[in-house]
Amino acid sequence: MIDWILIFELAINGIFIGMMYSLISLGLVLIYKTSGIVNLAQGAIAMTAGYVAWALATLMAVPVLVIAPIAMAVMFGFGLVIERMALRRMIGHPVLMIIMLTLGLEIFLRGLLPGVFGAAVKRLDLGIPQAPLFIGDILLNRATLTGGLIAMVLILLSVWFFGSRQGVVMRAVADDQTASWSVGIRVERAIAVAWGMAAMAATAAGILWGATQGVDWSLSMLLIKGLAIAILGGLDSIRGVLIAGVIVGVAESLATGLIDPLVGGGTRDVVASVIILVTLLVKPHGLFGEAHIERV
Repeated sequence: MIDWILIFELAINGIFIGMMYSLISLGLVLIYKTSGIVNLAQGAIAMTAGYVAWALATLMAVPVLVIAPIAMAVMFGFGLVIERMALRRMIGHPVLMIIMLTLGLEIFLRGLLPGVFGAAVKRLDLGIPQAPLFIGDILLNRATLTGGLIAMVLILLSVWFFGSRQGVVMRAVADDQTASWSVGIRVERAIAVAWGMAAMAATAAGILWGATQGVDWSLSMLLIKGLAIAILGGLDSIRGVLIAGVIVGVAESLATGLIDPLVGGGTRDVVASVIILVTLLVKPHGLFGEAHIERV
């Protein structure tokens, strides 16, 4: 007999989990929309942000929510430094080489930060009660619910931003960098801002997931979830981030709750990989991406 209450509960929790994953995808899409580069270091940047937030909270002896804006400002600067010191030096090189550079940065940060701060899991306390929230017979995780709502607000703000004057400039850079240069747009600045904003999105993801599962090297593995959402939604579509995030989150939650008991576990990490594979084989440009997007 089908337990519809369990399925509904898994689906609701999956929606908010997917929103939290979408913050990683948001950074991927911001950079791709501006420079046409897939940033494979986004997971490690989220991990770095988690360590930065933990260090600031420990040093200043204040709640994580208080230092979250400071951590975002620090990571915005970190994104600018990456773009200026590494990516800008690669102008004129093949795109594949630049993507490999971001992968190298991912591996470097994944090894460096645990070495500096220690391999033990660091705890981030957002002050959210641990007790579950009951809505009738439905049980919701308070941390996941809060994190999902925060993520949704940030993504909607990004949609608004790309409709603003600065957002139009960044879209123009994405469409044609040469034409943007010719009309006086500072292309390098627009790309740098995109990297800074992507680092801020990763900071939000690092803090929210750090509060949920702790901060250690495994936070960098959020990259796989982010890639699945970005590829499914379309690498140049922020709207796609929202919808694909819900799809991936719900699919993962249902698989974990319904299939894991039958096979002994492990389906959570398989879902994202299957979604990436199927999307690239069936609809390489994703649900809302432009048809010119290449396979990654």
